[in-house]
Amino acid sequence: MYSMTLHKVVCLPRLSRVAVCGGTHGNELSGVYLVRELLKEEKKAMEEEEEEEKPVSVVLVLSNPWAIQQCRRYVKTDLNRCFTHASLNGPLSDSAPYELIRSKELNTLLGPKGSPEAVDLVCDLHNTTANMGLCLIAYSDCDWICLHTFKHLQASTSKESYSLDSVGKHGFAMEIGPQPHGVVRSNIYTAMKFGVQHMLDWVRFFNSGFVDVFTMVKHIDYPRDSETHNIIAAIHPQLQDRDFCLLHPEDPLFQTFSGETLRYKGKEPLYPFFINECAYYEKGIALSLARKRRVMIPAIRVQTEQEQQASEQGFGSEEEE
Repeated sequence: MYSMTLHKVVCLPRLSRVAVCGGTHGNELSGVYLVRELLKEEKKAMEEEEEEEKPVSVVLVLSNPWAIQQCRRYVKTDLNRCFTHASLNGPLSDSAPYELIRSKELNTLLGPKGSPEAVDLVCDLHNTTANMGLCLIAYSDCDWICLHTFKHLQASTSKESYSLDSVGKHGFAMEIGPQPHGVVRSNIYTAMKFGVQHMLDWVRFFNSGFVDVFTMVKHIDYPRDSETHNIIAAIHPQLQDRDFCLLHPEDPLFQTFSGETLRYKGKEPLYPFFINECAYYEKGIALSLARKRRVMIPAIRVQTEQEQQASEQGFGSEEEE
């Protein structure tokens, strides 16, 4: 059973500016090295006068330079949590953390968020220690631009899930693992490069079809000692590295340090992801669980100039009322 049935063509504006961002978390190195490589290629093309007018302008960004320099996830606070409207529009104090300052700089460069001037699509590059393969994380399960991108990449066994926020009109994170933080693995870097190249390829054409979406249901913490709150169990060996493999009630979930197996007590089968993610220990998250559903996405095409002008005129009329 599909979530929705849409037959009409959805007309969307041309995607003229795309941002590829690496190093939002400074110790997730595939995106850092990929953006650096793409910047080198861009510079070489300009020096060799190969630069020509392109249908898509790509903005390459190293999002958190200080954290990259220190090879840390963040300097003071998670940059990924600094793009709310309240954070971006609020005043800065003298003691404001570096990431909050940087989020405002990125909002100026790629936004302003929610404005017509914002970039059309943001691709934020991340690594995970979990065995998630190439996973695409969207802000919404009805953002047709992102879902068509996902469909194009799904042949490479990518997954879809939930996401956080973006300063662009559309945005998603490309999360690839397993890769330990602070190192770069050739196969993971190559998979990310493949994903970015195919994402940019998709921007040049549109198609339609179905896409599988994983919608987050809840997080599960590690079992803890009631007095000390210390962790008393690890992810069960039968679950470790099985991101996006269906977890049934009574399946092994944790193994205590004394050897006891603790089983999943949920009422329905769900899909685990971010299993044993290193960066989430501080958040009290051992894994997240999601439901899988299939979404029908409509055929889309670029608006004609006349349609875009009519749309802008209609928007102006609504503001006058």
